[in-house]
Amino acid sequence: MTLLRPLQSTLLPPFAGGPGVLRVATYNIHKGVRGVGPGRRLEIHNLAQGVAALDADLVFLQEVRLHHARDARRFDRTHFGWPAQGQADFLAPEGYDVAYRTNAVTRHGEHGNALLSRWPIGEPGHHDVSDHPFEQRGLLHVPVQWHGTTLHAVVAHFGLIHASRVRQVQRLAAFLDATVPRGAPLLVAGDFNDWGEKLDGPMAEIGLVRARVPHLPASHRLTFPSRVPVFALDRIYVRGLGCRSTFVPRGSAWARMSDHLPLVAELELA
Repeated sequence: MTLLRPLQSTLLPPFAGGPGVLRVATYNIHKGVRGVGPGRRLEIHNLAQGVAALDADLVFLQEVRLHHARDARRFDRTHFGWPAQGQADFLAPEGYDVAYRTNAVTRHGEHGNALLSRWPIGEPGHHDVSDHPFEQRGLLHVPVQWHGTTLHAVVAHFGLIHASRVRQVQRLAAFLDATVPRGAPLLVAGDFNDWGEKLDGPMAEIGLVRARVPHLPASHRLTFPSRVPVFALDRIYVRGLGCRSTFVPRGSAWARMSDHLPLVAELELA
């Protein structure tokens, strides 16, 4: 693999900062590997630079591996090698707390969702929202202590079929009703696979609003495919928080690391 230069040059806006501003990012990392057949390449080391460059308080990650025996054997022979630790821990910048739970178990390993947090976290929880046996899907719930407030962060990865996604919104609603206090600030972020832009309505019905700024161009929300993004599959939904800005980092370095680009938003308490 080729280790990329630091990604600060890809026009990432500076962090606005301030005690009331929270920068969050969601990123489907494609299990840290790109390509097919003999052209498969390990990108997890570049992704670590990318995650650090986002400078986010909370990073919601999907398709994260804890282990994978076949890829570990293959890429252990490369110059940088397969990380000895799970991908969530490997990607976390120094000082970040890490939460990870498995969604799908496969022949050679598994993958799931993770949250990286600059702020202290509580006990993570997992809720299975699989709609059929061919797609194993789950929610990772993590309480986060932010400036004396408990935020509830939920990392989501929804299914490929629209009817499944609607049912997963209903299961999300039941999970939130049972787990998250009604008045608590809430973020649900991840890869929603919503090609037709049909989920905002069902999510609004359960009290979650998409984090977006109306006047910003489409380039601030389109994340897939990473080389020529035309779909906004990656989303951040909020309750009790307002959105100040969103952006999607672009450039050849970001395009090669995953089939998705990260979505970043700056939020504040409503």
